[in-house]
Amino acid sequence: MTRGDHHGIAAHLAHATRRVPAAVHQRRWAIHTIMVFSLLVVMVDNSILNVALKTIATPKPVGLGASQSQLEWAVTAYTLVFVSLLFTAGSLSDRLSRKKVLLFGMSVFGTGSLLCSLADSPAELIAYRAVMGFGGAFVLPATLAIIMNVFEREEQPKAIGAWSGAAGMALALGPVTGGLLLAHFWWGSVFLVNIPIVAVVLVGTAYLVPDSRGPKPGRLDPLGVLLSMAGLVLLVYGIIRGGEGADFGAAESWAPILAGLALVALFVLDQKRSTHPMLTVSWFRNRYFSASVVIIGLAFFALMGVTFVSAFYLQSVRDYSPLQAGLLLLPLALAQMILAPRAQLVVGRLGVKSTVGLGMAFISIAFVGFLLLGRTTGIWVLEVIAFAQGTGMALVQPPASVVIMTSLSHEEAGSGSAVSNTFRQMGISLGVAVLGALLSTTYRSSVQADLTSLPPALRSTAGESIEGTLGVAAKLGLRASEIVDPAKDAFIHAMHIAALGAATASALGLVVALAFLPGKSPAPHEQER
Repeated sequence: MTRGDHHGIAAHLAHATRRVPAAVHQRRWAIHTIMVFSLLVVMVDNSILNVALKTIATPKPVGLGASQSQLEWAVTAYTLVFVSLLFTAGSLSDRLSRKKVLLFGMSVFGTGSLLCSLADSPAELIAYRAVMGFGGAFVLPATLAIIMNVFEREEQPKAIGAWSGAAGMALALGPVTGGLLLAHFWWGSVFLVNIPIVAVVLVGTAYLVPDSRGPKPGRLDPLGVLLSMAGLVLLVYGIIRGGEGADFGAAESWAPILAGLALVALFVLDQKRSTHPMLTVSWFRNRYFSASVVIIGLAFFALMGVTFVSAFYLQSVRDYSPLQAGLLLLPLALAQMILAPRAQLVVGRLGVKSTVGLGMAFISIAFVGFLLLGRTTGIWVLEVIAFAQGTGMALVQPPASVVIMTSLSHEEAGSGSAVSNTFRQMGISLGVAVLGALLSTTYRSSVQADLTSLPPALRSTAGESIEGTLGVAAKLGLRASEIVDPAKDAFIHAMHIAALGAATASALGLVVALAFLPGKSPAPHEQER
């Protein structure tokens, strides 16, 4: 038999064992591009609104005249609905149709975006943000499930790597996009920009994406849906309230957190007994799966730390505009865009454990690097730190996502993606709440001694945040040396403390990676305990 015969037989066998139809295989990367755009438009929205809040607070006709509480609810409404529905949306995509669930979610998200851009009052904006969160929850789990369905096993790590890079990159691109739009258009443009992307995704999905669902979908568990939604809403709400007030000991924080944890525990018990569970609890007996979702949560906890703290440092301490601040964080996005699709090459040389461990080490070291930042430090130092953070994220999320998804069967892809996305979103919410509370508490205690010269009625407002201090100073026409300079010094000290907190969380992720992840990529559905 000739070498050509051997080659022909090998090609025939490879073709015969392919799971993905040839027509779908040929357009797999076009489908992947559509899924990445779906992910980007939802994830960017998590951070783009923050840039517009100051403008929205401005009285009409420039903004909506929203109060601080209304601004908080514009952010919170999206997060609460989004997180609470992730499990349900992932389960529905496996049971009904991943393509149809994605089309439904994207249509709702686009409608909510349009309505937000046209909102005439803060109450309308809050309601329409909830609509966006509802749609976004149905989009995110379906994207990764569809990618798993259209790629053969050997190409899935590369595809997941590119998808993961987009997830991390989106959070850094939000401030840049928002800054560019607000520099030229009105505040509603940060929502209206979603519409053309949504249109492209809807058309591309309708014509390119094959339909798929689990072969034995079973019926939906109504009790599980209610318990998961109510539990996650209360848990995330309590975390957000604790972060806003920098006081997790307040009843308005710990009461919903405890109630949420109780309902989540009931949800887990219900799923263990259910014959058609939304969440297969036995997945968490696989230490590779459990470690990976925890690591992703910790990594995004840290990522939100760097974007949250850096935004205040650049704008309030260094006096950069929102657009300039966003551009200065681009190395964080660029590192992920360049390196995440190539993370599997590092895994091939070092293994999963060492690659993810190295990534978490990069993230932790980057936060320690924040100790070098002061009021006059060369801005290149922050650029290096941001690139190191992005490099760490690029080495963590793709391999961890691959481990999660290859631990499950294809019919479980939607639910598995929902678990991963829920832990990611919980990490984001906790990162903002916990690190924000640590930053706020440290700042308040540090700046109090410098506020004694202020009128008593203004001390509370001035001591809440650096923005409050600078606002009072501007109102009273105080010299920089009287209050502004001490406030900036106090913020830098608080930033250092918050950065050390984030570095500690990242170091915990490093320990989890080294202790529980496999040395090499596990075999499909491997259930190492």
